[in-house]
Amino acid sequence: MSQEIKDSIKSAAGLIEIAAITAPKAKGIDDIRTKTIYKGSKDHKDLVEKMNELGDRKGFKFFFRDSNNTLNSEAIVLISAISKSPLGMNCGMCGYNCTTIPEKKKINDFIAPICAFALVDLGIALGSASKTAQMLNIDNRMMYTIGAAAVELCLIEGDVAMGIPLSVSSKNIFFDR
Repeated sequence: MSQEIKDSIKSAAGLIEIAAITAPKAKGIDDIRTKTIYKGSKDHKDLVEKMNELGDRKGFKFFFRDSNNTLNSEAIVLISAISKSPLGMNCGMCGYNCTTIPEKKKINDFIAPICAFALVDLGIALGSASKTAQMLNIDNRMMYTIGAAAVELCLIEGDVAMGIPLSVSSKNIFFDR
């Protein structure tokens, strides 16, 4: 791959992060974080290894499939949501009232409870980011497996994350999986 293409992927990843950052959020609360990891970096290697470890630990074969896609991706955009203090809406979607939410704790490898609006914000940010990648003709796919590994490795601040690997090749590596 030429240096020009690699530079273009870096520029595109920046635009994809901007799309996630500027996506609408509940009550205007900034609860979205982004970070891009590039192929060949220590974080990239650690991420792939952690995905394989999680596949072994959880017994999910799709972690191995996704780790292979991640290994072959030029960049991975991480997008996370931070469940800050309650929005005060008392909607109950997280299972609690904003005035009675217990301390967050780890339950089955996940942090809980998380404000439902933070999760909605994450979904909107992911949609905006993926749409931007598609508009730039960069092959991509949203992956929970990347996010789970990134959170466990503390590669990005946040309670829950997803990853969007980016690939530029003559055949979409995320299609025939």
